[in-house]
Order: sequence, then structure tokens, then C-alpha cells
Amino acid sequence: MKVKTAKSAGFCFGVRRAVDKVYQQAAIEGKQVYTYGPIIHNEEVVKDLENRGVRVLHSEQELADLENGTVIIRSHGVPERIYHIIEEKNLELVDATCPFVKKIHKIVREQSQNGKDIVIIGNKDHPEVEGIVGWCSTKAFVLKTEEEAETFTYSGGKSLCIVSQTTFNYKKFNKLVEILAKKGYDILVLNTICNATEERQKEAQQIASEVDAMIVIGGRHSSNTQKLFEICNQECENTYYIQTLEDLDVHSLQSMSCVGITAGASTPYNIIEEVQNNVRNEL
Repeated sequence: MKVKTAKSAGFCFGVRRAVDKVYQQAAIEGKQVYTYGPIIHNEEVVKDLENRGVRVLHSEQELADLENGTVIIRSHGVPERIYHIIEEKNLELVDATCPFVKKIHKIVREQSQNGKDIVIIGNKDHPEVEGIVGWCSTKAFVLKTEEEAETFTYSGGKSLCIVSQTTFNYKKFNKLVEILAKKGYDILVLNTICNATEERQKEAQQIASEVDAMIVIGGRHSSNTQKLFEICNQECENTYYIQTLEDLDVHSLQSMSCVGITAGASTPYNIIEEVQNNVRNEL
């Protein structure tokens, strides 16, 4: 039995930075700490932070109702108006937005001010995309599938700036851009998929093509983990999506001679290590 674990598996720079910021604030005695939305899409991490007194705010109303405390902006970023609410309420702000996401906010804000409408390639219900839309002062369109790109029509008379959710599938992004480019609109394309995502997807695809079974570890709501699962599943039919070791039926891997492991950007290393060690020991 061989076990191949992706070098890029687990916390990326932006997630590590965000999580560290919350733990630092939580360690300050007497301080009430809130995160606007779960800091990352990993239930184990969020649960641990809650045990340390960190509360999650789930809506703008909950934020507006606060009288005091420290509010930490999640790694996925938020719309510009959330900063205004925090400022108006005179709450302490700690900004843990991933720098790569922050860069997209700057791009769409500037391109909007320059008169362009914005096309975001991504999932409209994902908090990162909701945040990006909240920095556009012109029209913002969100496209996720090839079908949506094919049926997209634009008659706004402006140039279009195309950006991507940082964790979007690299190949799918290029495909959607290709479809839009054929429509003859005046477009500016900026590939804002972060390097760590691209590297993680390529490595996962490579490992999945070489193994008998592939294990993808990550939170249920983690967009980048879902993309990893899709990519691996195309290469290896025995691909398993798990949150923790408890979700894995190790016995189903017993006939396999080689197993691959990767993990989303919000998966702590201790969970990856636990799965890796258990797979090695059991098989």
C-alpha cells in the first residue's frame, strides 16, 4: 500500500493568516470577539473558536445590533457596506480578508469607477462572490456554468471587466472566458484565481490520475474542496469526500494498492495527518 499526500493540501496563506488573527484576538482576556460569518469553511475550526468564546455573526442585522466588541472580517471578504456599519457602530475592526480577495475588491471598484460593468466567474451564493459584488458601483453579473455563459447577453453599451472567484476551477474559467470572448463584447479579462488554488488543483489532478482511490478532505461548504472533488472524481472513480476521519470507511480501501490524499484550503493539518496515519496503519 502506497499513500500519496499532496504537498499543497491544507491551509493556504490567506486561511492561515485569518485563523491566526482570530486565535490572537480570542487569547486577549476580557475581549468579546465576533467573526462576520464563519472565519473559514471548516466546521471543526469554527467549533474550536466558539469554545474559546468567539461568536459568529450571521447577518447584517446581528452586526447592527452590537453595542461593543471586536469584529473580524472573514477570509472570504465582505461587501463594502459592512465596513461602514462597523465604522458607524464604533466597533473595533480586524480585517482578515485574504489579500488575494482584497485585490479583486480593488480591481472591481476601480474598473466600476472607470465605467466598466463587471462579470464575476463564480458561485453567486458563495460569500466571497457576494463580497466582490458589494464592491461594484456598476452592474455586476455572476456566471458559473458554460450554459450561463452561452445564454448571457449584454446590451449595456459599456466595456466588461471579467474576474474570477479565487477558488474557481482554472479550466472552467478559461472555458467560460472563451465563450464570452466569441460574443464580440469589449472585454478586459483578469484571471484572479489565486496561485495556491491553481497549484492545488493541478497537483490533485496529477495524483488522482496515478492512484486507485483518492481522498479529498474539507468542509461541506468549502467551495475549493468541492472543486477538488470534481477534479479528482474525473480522474479516479474511487474518490471520497470527507470532513474528518470519522467520515471515512477505511475498509473500503483495503483492495487498493495506492491511495492519494488532498485537502481544501480550510483543512487544518492535524486532520490531514490523522487521515494519512490511519490509512497507512489500517491498510
